Amino acid sequence: MAKIRTLVVDDSATMRGLITAALNRDPEIEVVGAAGDPFEARGMIKALNPDVVTLDIEMPNMNGIEFLEKIMRLRPMPVVMVSSLTQAGAEMTLRALELGAVDCVGKPTTATGTAEALAEVAEKVKTAARASVRTKADAPATPTRRGGAYLPSGDVVAIGSSTGGVEALLTILSQFPETCPPTVITQHMPATFTASFAARLDRASGAKVQEATDGALLEVGKVYVAPGGATHLEVVRSAGLRCRLVAGDPVSGHRPSVDVLFRSVAQAVGDKAVGAILTGMGRDGAQGLLQMRQAGARTVGQDEASCVVYGMPRAAQEIGAVEKQVSLSSIGQSILDLASARR
Repeated sequence: MAKIRTLVVDDSATMRGLITAALNRDPEIEVVGAAGDPFEARGMIKALNPDVVTLDIEMPNMNGIEFLEKIMRLRPMPVVMVSSLTQAGAEMTLRALELGAVDCVGKPTTATGTAEALAEVAEKVKTAARASVRTKADAPATPTRRGGAYLPSGDVVAIGSSTGGVEALLTILSQFPETCPPTVITQHMPATFTASFAARLDRASGAKVQEATDGALLEVGKVYVAPGGATHLEVVRSAGLRCRLVAGDPVSGHRPSVDVLFRSVAQAVGDKAVGAILTGMGRDGAQGLLQMRQAGARTVGQDEASCVVYGMPRAAQEIGAVEKQVSLSSIGQSILDLASARR
């Protein structure tokens, strides 16, 4: 099988060398070039025709966001962003994912974190090579539903997503009104990014979106995003339905895990729930969604045509966890319809 031809773009010679060495150690990847700035990278893209580009955000002459905009407009291709794990880095990375970057990885900040971070780059590159690249022109329309006509039924909505989930969740939550069902979300994302992501979703939605905190009461009109990093998000019954953050090992390869969230909703909420599984690599969430459906919940999966990576929804579909598949442009309304008091 042909190797994944990769171009590394970073203004730091040291980082270029580290990323190149890490990628070349993977037998499925071949680094065909390394560029120190976007102008050098532009020529290499034309000459080398890489399958995937890793792109630093903070560079001289033209930053990674500006360069990504040009790539996605002129020559759309899979791009993995390499970002500093800072507040500013998180906000710029989210912008890059909105523009069409497939995924992101944080730059190592310590010597002990270097090996883990660089191993993650290789996995992200392999995922990106299999992704369906979506440009802004291809992105579905996102009608915003902010009015008060929606009648909540007491249902809880649980959503799981991974690669491509930034665009998907922005699309879905832009359709949520101020009276949306209590909604819990697990999106695979670095710990330093989830607070910024929740704030970005909050600006796009009629609902109030926030990073989940331990013990937070689930309320109508509020959306809770699992913090990245050290805990899983669960829903539990304790004087009402509440968020619980639980420390533990990765489940289905992830922390937070969609399976953990969905299983907790199946147990705590049962048939008064709606589950949705969105774009992403792997199988996280499939078994949990099946448990939700077996408990009487309504379930939907994002269809293959609108997924960046049709992995998680495919796995759920194959085991019978998905009641129906829906395109990204329609899934937000479908969730609301299933959770409506008028259903």
